[in-house]
This record gives sequence, structure tokens and C-alpha cells, in this order.
Amino acid sequence: MAGSTLVFARPRTERSGSPPGARRVLRSPSGALGLVLLAVVTAAAFGASWVAPYDTSLQDLSATARPPSLTAVRGNVHPLGTDQLGRDILSRLLVGLRISLLVALMVVPVSLLLGLAAGMVTGYRGGWLDLALMRLVDAQLAIPTLLLMIAVVAVLGSGLLQIVTVLVIAGWPTYARVMRAEVLALRDRDFVVAARAVGASDARILGRHVLRNVLPTVLVLATLQLPVVIVLEAALSFLGLGIQPPTPSLGQMLGHSQDMVWRAWWMPTIPGVAITLLVLAFNLLGDRLRDVLDPRLRGLGQQI
Repeated sequence: MAGSTLVFARPRTERSGSPPGARRVLRSPSGALGLVLLAVVTAAAFGASWVAPYDTSLQDLSATARPPSLTAVRGNVHPLGTDQLGRDILSRLLVGLRISLLVALMVVPVSLLLGLAAGMVTGYRGGWLDLALMRLVDAQLAIPTLLLMIAVVAVLGSGLLQIVTVLVIAGWPTYARVMRAEVLALRDRDFVVAARAVGASDARILGRHVLRNVLPTVLVLATLQLPVVIVLEAALSFLGLGIQPPTPSLGQMLGHSQDMVWRAWWMPTIPGVAITLLVLAFNLLGDRLRDVLDPRLRGLGQQI
């Protein structure tokens, strides 16, 4: 038609699509609960220097095994009670939570980097390196984790850095095995073959194409491994092989009060509940992240 003007409409941006990842996590009751629990525990743990009412090594033999109470006795209030040496359980609990979080946040990134590098290289290149490294992984996974950790602690000794080293040694094969499986599934995909055909180097293919596709799996696995590390650290401390006194840890508090279950129920119960809540928070958050980041579950995750 004469005089008419053609107007090309700009493509509309999809505004009703999936919300950002953080909002999708919070839309789930389990994800929101896990995030809130983790935020509260982390704030209390890393604010222990200001929140803890007493010195963790301060003993008061006149106030041993005192039950939780808000009543002041000689000017001292112990909301979570005292242990068999009269030390304030709340103060020790906060510092123990900080130790558990520090160990987990140090162990998981290092284990992830080692396992990621090993799994990506062996899965992509194959050959004798893949064969040798995977047999090493198989041999280590065949050894019970606790037995392996006890053996390594016997060689390295106890202490924060030693415990981190022990848990890294015990944890990296899990990441290596998962990453190798992911890379094996990706290395013959069309986009990798196309990148190889145009002359892209192996490093570029791994860094630009493969890593981008395995990153969601890496993040979910790391989140789900955090509670595992916390439990393993608590197990070592429970056996007296982890963090040593006077620095408190949750497993150490459990180990020192295991014979007080019937006489002073709060002494083993409170650190046990703290471990349970910390593990529950990471598990809830990890499950929700899996639903959000895994493309196979993303549609289902948005409906939950």
C-alpha cells in the first residue's frame, strides 16, 4: 500500500523466563531453609570472638556439669550449660563450629581443584596417563576412608593443617572420578569436535568448552561434599586424632562427653545437634542447587 511504512519490531526479551539462580534457590522452602540455617551458623561461628561470652579454656571447677540455664550463678550465666571442667559450652560450641567450617572451606576447594585437573586431563587425553591415574583412584577408593585417614594422621600428626591435608588426600579421588566421567561424555560431542577441527588447542577446548559444561556438576558436588568433610573432621576429633586441646571442636566435645549421656545429657547432645544442623543446611542447599543447575532437572526444579 502506498505511503505505508514498514516497521520491524524489535524481538522481545523473555521476561517471564526462569528467574536468576539465587532467586530460584530461595523459591524452594528447602533451599531457603538451608540458606538461612547456613547463614545463621556461619555468622555465629565467625563472630565467635565477639559473641562467645567466655574464654573457651576458662575452667571453673565449682560449676562443673551445670545444666543449661538463664539464671545467673555468682554472676555467670551459661545458656547451654557447662562441661565436666566447668567450661562454657556455648563459647566452645561457637569456636567448634568455626573450626568445622574452616576445615570444610579449606579442604573442598583444594580437593576440587586437584580432582578437576586430574579428571579433565585423563578423561580428555586418555591413554596410559588415564589408565595409571584411574588405577590409583580405584586403589585409594578401595581403602575405607576412616582407615586411610588414621594411617595418614599417624604419619603427619595432628593439627589444623595436617587434618586439612588428610582430608584432601581422602577426598580428591571422588572429584577425579566424577569429572573424568563428565569429560568422557563431552569430548566427542559436536561442539568439541568442531573446535578441534578449526584448530583450537587442547587447553582452549578444555578451558572454554569442556569446563563451562562441567562447572554446574562441580559446584553441586562441592556443595554436597562440604557436609561429608565436616562429618569426617568430627570423626577424627572424636577419636582424638583431629584438632587437639585446648582448641575445641565439635567431634572433640562429643568424644570427651560420650560417657556423660545419662548424667549430663546436654554435653554430648548440644554438639551433636550442631553437627546435624550444619550438615542438614549444606544438604538442603546442595540438593536445591542440583535442581537449579542440572539442565536435566531444571524444569522439575522450577516447579518444586
